Amino acid sequence: MAGQKKDGKTAVPDKSLWERLEQPSAPRASLSLERIGAVAVEVADAEGFAAVTMRRLATELGVAPMAAYRHVSGKDDLWALMAERVAAEYRIPEGLTEWREVLRAYALLTRDMMMRHPWVGQLPTALFVLTPGRMAIAERQLAALDGIGLDEDAMMMAFRTVSSYAHGAASSEVALRDWTESEGWSSGAETRMGLAPQMTYLMDTGRYPTYRRYGLRSRRKDDATWMYETGLECVLDGIAARLGI
Repeated sequence: MAGQKKDGKTAVPDKSLWERLEQPSAPRASLSLERIGAVAVEVADAEGFAAVTMRRLATELGVAPMAAYRHVSGKDDLWALMAERVAAEYRIPEGLTEWREVLRAYALLTRDMMMRHPWVGQLPTALFVLTPGRMAIAERQLAALDGIGLDEDAMMMAFRTVSSYAHGAASSEVALRDWTESEGWSSGAETRMGLAPQMTYLMDTGRYPTYRRYGLRSRRKDDATWMYETGLECVLDGIAARLGI
């Protein structure tokens, strides 16, 4: 059984989490790995990542905490189930085959997913949790990079570069959104108004002339979509130029 102790250490389960997930549940089973993952995501969406505990999940599922532990050995399994749940939301159109189209679609879907599930950026090793769904997403992108003259290292580098940009840029956008909302600001104009005393002082020192020019002349301060998508195109352009594809 997952989570059994032997000589003070956690024993390795006889079957992996994903092997157990793919096995059919008993007809009368009221608790399953899918259900645990779904409820964990619901709690995180509503109240944040910190609210997801085994005790809280047991309460939401209407079971004793030990019943949940019979399915999930601990937090690592729980995080993996949550990552797998949101991975199912990726729907890269089947008609896309060209590498740039596929990687671009993945990056745009990542931003959309993180806007809906801001806690994803708080998952430990968020980019590297191994789940069947996440592996399928990686496989789709690597397959699009295959057969165009790249070796395996270059293919993985391109995939990871876009993935890192997507998660990093989206996480930054989520953090800014959460912070402005916590300050009670609902727009870029309100945010600038709230920051005006500090910004006015800093700009009046004369030490930041280029930033001052940006503040006075920029027309896209509040266009997060343009910023994200243009940055993504720069990343894709760089990959294409560097690798000659």
